Amino acid sequence: MGSSTVADADDRAHWWDEHAAGRPRPTFVLRWPFFGAVFYLVTAVPVGRHLDPLLVLLLAAYGLCYVTFPFFLLSHRRMRVRLPFALVMLVLGWAVLLQGTSVYMLLYATIAIAMSLPPGWVLVLDGIATSGCGVLLLVHNDVHGNASDIGTVVGITTAMFFMGRLAQTVRRLRRANEEIAALAVSAERERLARDLHDILGHSLTTIAVKAGLARRLIETAADPERAIAEIREVEGLARSALTDVRATVSEYREVSLSAELAGARAALRAAEVDADLPSAVDNVRPELQSAFGYVLREAVTNVLRHSGASRVKVRLGRTWMEISDNGRGTEPGRAGNGLRGLRERLAELGGTLQVRARPGEGFGLRAEVPVRDQVEAP
Repeated sequence: MGSSTVADADDRAHWWDEHAAGRPRPTFVLRWPFFGAVFYLVTAVPVGRHLDPLLVLLLAAYGLCYVTFPFFLLSHRRMRVRLPFALVMLVLGWAVLLQGTSVYMLLYATIAIAMSLPPGWVLVLDGIATSGCGVLLLVHNDVHGNASDIGTVVGITTAMFFMGRLAQTVRRLRRANEEIAALAVSAERERLARDLHDILGHSLTTIAVKAGLARRLIETAADPERAIAEIREVEGLARSALTDVRATVSEYREVSLSAELAGARAALRAAEVDADLPSAVDNVRPELQSAFGYVLREAVTNVLRHSGASRVKVRLGRTWMEISDNGRGTEPGRAGNGLRGLRERLAELGGTLQVRARPGEGFGLRAEVPVRDQVEAP
């Protein structure tokens, strides 16, 4: 009931005050004075041949309103500007009509109003103007026209009214398309930022850890063969990261949970962190493995960067994943871009991400995506 009332109020506001009308093209507003003057002079010059100074002055003022109406009626101006301008134009049209001209001279005002003002004001102003023409024909013999001429004026004005509504609809659609395009660009930027953070953050952290281990082995000359193996793994990780970046930009990259487990095991071993990881991922639903792969990647990256943990434990369920460590933990409420990106990924699947972190008590993550036909508890 409340939403229906709001909708009715919006309809009434739209009927009398069209705030949402799009702007006409600037080229139309700039070119209209030339074309409008040509259209107007075709009729005004023969009428002004009587050389009546008052008639010439009225025709000039009326024509000035006609060639400038897009600036006042079609632009984003408030009704307190648009409505007085329309009334002045209509008064000038009637003043020209009362000088003994044709009823067709009123068309310039009625067309401008029909194409520009909200429907309610069009019906009121143009309705009064055309109805008054009928009365004027009965009491003023100098006006040139008859009932059929008034019908023609009404028909042309009505046609231009619908053309004006069509033009406004096209302008609104054009503006909506521009907004959609801007939102699409923004969404793509967010996707790239999120994916590059997930890829490069983990890869560069692992590369740094392995490079540091290789440096220490070389400096101490404790195990040259292992140092060479670590350097080879660094080279492989760098090439893999480059491939992932290219695939992400092309939007073809898919994360594998099994591959992320293997990478996490190697990165944690190089950092001398005891890793309690699952040996298989078969119990995880296939459609969730990619999202859980991102969760594992971000969690391991945080362990290597910030936690100072010596032990990490990962548990998997059909619709959930839990990761915990015994590190320093973090201050409550401090969530970086990585966790925000994970929440966005899981939200797209209808899932949630829970973070448990207190200083000195370690860090924990639980990612869960409930499935309607089955929700498994740990």
